[in-house]
Amino acid sequence: MTTSTASARTDSLTRDALAVLQPGFHGTTAAPDWLLRKIDEGLESVALFGRNIQRPEQVAALTGQLRAERGDLLVAIDEEGGDVTRLEVNEGSSFPGNLALGAVDDPDLTRAVAQEIGRRLAECGVNLNWAPSADVNANPDNPVIGVRSFGAAPDLVARHTAAYVEGMQAAGVATSVKHFPGHGDTAVDSHHDLPRIDADRTVLDTRDLVPFRAAVAAGTKAVMSAHILVPALDPDRPATLSAEALHGLLRRPVADGGFGFDGLIISDAIEMKAISAAYGLERGTVLAIAAGADAICVGGGLADEETVHRLHDALVRAVRAGELKEERLADAAARVRALGAWARLGTQGTGSAAAPTAPTRQPVPAAPEIGLAAARRAVHLTVGEQGFTPLTGPAYVAAFTPVASIAVGDDTPWGVAAELARLLPGTETESLNHARVTGDGVPDTIARVCATAGDRPIVAVVRDVHRHGWMTDALAALVAARPDTVVVEMGVPQAKPIGALHIATHGAARVCGLAAAEAITGSTPTQ
Repeated sequence: MTTSTASARTDSLTRDALAVLQPGFHGTTAAPDWLLRKIDEGLESVALFGRNIQRPEQVAALTGQLRAERGDLLVAIDEEGGDVTRLEVNEGSSFPGNLALGAVDDPDLTRAVAQEIGRRLAECGVNLNWAPSADVNANPDNPVIGVRSFGAAPDLVARHTAAYVEGMQAAGVATSVKHFPGHGDTAVDSHHDLPRIDADRTVLDTRDLVPFRAAVAAGTKAVMSAHILVPALDPDRPATLSAEALHGLLRRPVADGGFGFDGLIISDAIEMKAISAAYGLERGTVLAIAAGADAICVGGGLADEETVHRLHDALVRAVRAGELKEERLADAAARVRALGAWARLGTQGTGSAAAPTAPTRQPVPAAPEIGLAAARRAVHLTVGEQGFTPLTGPAYVAAFTPVASIAVGDDTPWGVAAELARLLPGTETESLNHARVTGDGVPDTIARVCATAGDRPIVAVVRDVHRHGWMTDALAALVAARPDTVVVEMGVPQAKPIGALHIATHGAARVCGLAAAEAITGSTPTQ
């Protein structure tokens, strides 16, 4: 091998190792210099998180700076709508999440909501969305999926997953359905530990895998793997690191029992404890690419140049040591570049041709009210035996606040208090958490809430009350003390409806809170 040939091979290897990374970064008004250098050196993707978001115009300027370095750069985001929003992290989403859409069960509505989310992302310069969740929420106690799923019925989840893919990609934003092969039947959050699903292959085929087949059939450009151990597929390694799950099932031709998926396979965040604690960041990255992943999501927690260096160097070392085939890394990098070309080209083709200056896809029409319309349709009302009269004066809101998952985060506001205060001036609120309720004791807590509320009607807001014993006990005591209490469930409704009026919003997005407030005050009829 000549010196020039060796140099060219090294440069190609270096660029391929950068190409498969999808890192995050810090900054809102300007990208850091290190990131711009890495884009010039071969980085093909970047990821935006809530810390990068202030307003749409600011995001557009930031992505414009990034794309000035590389026109076909993939700019990814985790914008599910509903409880998990990055674009509206500071105020709450303008769109209900998956469970609300599943509760309505109108695929045309889901398609329209996804298209409008995609339109707004595209306006901000985002062209890859790590959504939707295609997980079947088979375990109602699931701590990390819940309202992020369209529901517990495989066929329902499948038709809405397909509709979501079609709507978003019509707006020019690639979808990455997640979390393959299905995170719905878990009782552990993979941000913290490695979940295990012991379902047999028949259950997987008829439940968890059904929506992913629908997504592939609908043309999803990407699939995100889950950090979950599924012994029916691979008894030793979680799906993200499993050649049996990724190459052997997702890539295998349909005629041979696989999915025949030829798009981009993206890992869930590699720094999540399910991978990093057991395998380490560098080894987990190498094993994921070797197993069939094409892109490594990183940056939710580790958003710095050193992390990119560590993962890049680990991939290069693995190739040189014979632990990772150079052809596998090159194939992964090529798939990333192909998706970047598709996104820039603006067509439904493969994106292999040279991209024109301007995209050829026709812009989709704006539908600014679709989110609220969907949230209103998702509201389910149950009136108690004593009946209910809409509130016309100030209320007292008791918000029972559980610990949010990392996927949802603590920064995004939720509830009905702000919207009720706007509709019913003088409304006040207090937040009650596990420590406060258990520390004071349920009887004393409820006595104090009732005393503070006085003659004002009480609105109790809960989130997945069935998963939290302290919340279940406190809510029951409150309704016993004040039977006229209005109960708003903003999580997965499982418990028996109680209160003078029980409202299930099927999610905690800002528009879900508005729809609930309208139902409480009778200001807008719900459907």
